[in-house]
Amino acid sequence: MNAKHLPVLLYGLAVLLAVFAYFYGLDSQYIPKNGDEYPYAHITRLTAESGHLLPLQSQLDHMRDTKPPLLFWQGIAATDWGQDWDLWHLRIPSVIYTLLTALLVFVLTLRLSGKTETGLVAVLAWLAFFSTYRYGRPFLANPPEVFWMTLPFFILLSLPRATFDSRLTAPLLLGLALGVGLLYKSFALLAPAGITLAWWYLHQRRYNWHAFITRDGAKLTIIVAAALAVFALWFALDPNPGAVWREFVLRENLGKLDAHGAGYFSTLLWGGSSVWALLLGYPLNAGLLAVPVAALMWAAWRRRAEMRDAEKMLWMLVAVLFLVFALPSQRSARYLLEGMPALAVLLAMGWQRVGRWAFAVSLGLAGLALALFGFLSRHLQHALGGTLYPAAWWLLLGAAIALIAAGLVLPRLTRPFALVAPFVVYLSFSLFLQPFDGAFGHYSSHALSDVRGKMVWTPCDFRAKDEGHRFLLPGARVSGYYESAALTPAELAKRYRMFAVQLPLGEQPACEACTVIGSRLEIRGRQSGAEIKDMLKGNVFPHLFVREWLVESASAPADPAHEQVCR
Repeated sequence: MNAKHLPVLLYGLAVLLAVFAYFYGLDSQYIPKNGDEYPYAHITRLTAESGHLLPLQSQLDHMRDTKPPLLFWQGIAATDWGQDWDLWHLRIPSVIYTLLTALLVFVLTLRLSGKTETGLVAVLAWLAFFSTYRYGRPFLANPPEVFWMTLPFFILLSLPRATFDSRLTAPLLLGLALGVGLLYKSFALLAPAGITLAWWYLHQRRYNWHAFITRDGAKLTIIVAAALAVFALWFALDPNPGAVWREFVLRENLGKLDAHGAGYFSTLLWGGSSVWALLLGYPLNAGLLAVPVAALMWAAWRRRAEMRDAEKMLWMLVAVLFLVFALPSQRSARYLLEGMPALAVLLAMGWQRVGRWAFAVSLGLAGLALALFGFLSRHLQHALGGTLYPAAWWLLLGAAIALIAAGLVLPRLTRPFALVAPFVVYLSFSLFLQPFDGAFGHYSSHALSDVRGKMVWTPCDFRAKDEGHRFLLPGARVSGYYESAALTPAELAKRYRMFAVQLPLGEQPACEACTVIGSRLEIRGRQSGAEIKDMLKGNVFPHLFVREWLVESASAPADPAHEQVCR
């Protein structure tokens, strides 16, 4: 084999590893995700049960028209109207969308650089970003939203002559693509998209405003009109458009401008939702590649006068997203996800301009993550007094740490291994979760048989968290009680005929007239501020790992009265 083709082969194999990492453990309850997955699954399930695509159905307070219908229709189609109701079927379309975005990243990078190797680096960077892994796999609006909002911009850059000069066809198609993105997420996305498109067209006219207005004004009007027409289908098809206006437009979107009593400038300048926190959004979204991305931004600023047009336009997209989403009172790095494909292309194009030290830091962070998995698995196995992890786990963990060490020691391996390291970490995390996703983390078939068709009350610390227990207790009727109430097993036994309760490892539920039906291992996903401080002091296990017990009480009423459901 020609030596110059070897990097392409190795990066191609790394892409296959990345794709495997995205599919592996996809049906896990514990994959990195956002809590919104549960409410979205809830709305999808009830809408499918109604037998109609609209109106959307929900039992959650103020959460029915929380998102446009395309996400829920996608879930209905993927699960065959709820007949294949499991996390795998719900999440598969998300991974497909993420991989389609990776294809867009590859095509554009190849077009701009002319090098397959650079295109593969861009794909690996996109898939290595932690935000891609966290939001690009669960049942969320982000994967399709990012794809459809990226598509028009990457088409413009890939085929500039055919698209920028087109008067009708290209603007119409670009507008329709944007409209699909709006129908997945929100009409508000048209603000950053429209501003960026206007800036791009103006840039193509070398900032000749007269030429821009006379030649491109109609094109932008067509794009905006087509996008809004697609989004307006929701109002046209929904039997209750007034509810859509009140719940989605006024509360869900315009409500984000409300500072909720704190004062706009107070939230702008201080706190976790400040503009300074948002400024860190892009590097934080990059995860283990945060330092290379930050270094790339600094290098880009220093050489801004030397940039090619395509690079400048990609940075325009990144900048506009930040500026637009800095305006609402609610600011989150999640709102910058549409800029991450552009950053992946830019990182690949500026790969050699980022110092080796930045990639060495990435490898060091990956090594720390692997060491943490080893620490947690060792202590968890010791706490349970059994062989929770096989010898193969420790061998794989050792090999992964050796790979990190090789990348740190050998300069020519630092950059490529920094791209592979995130996928090694993701796979190691999935393997670390195997006991929780296997027999240790599920109730026995006997327990599932006992609860089939019965009401089971489960702990809830987030909206619709009980929806997750429907995957663990198929066939049961599940509802949630507030975990924050800190009810003891004895108190729960007086309220509920059948319930689940989470206790520290080593404890068992103590209550009269109770029968334990089953138990399983659980990872607590949300901790209070006091618990997080205690974890930082080293007291991790009581707050992170618990055992969930399924209990039947003979003393509880058949139907709890005046119960406040976790909604």
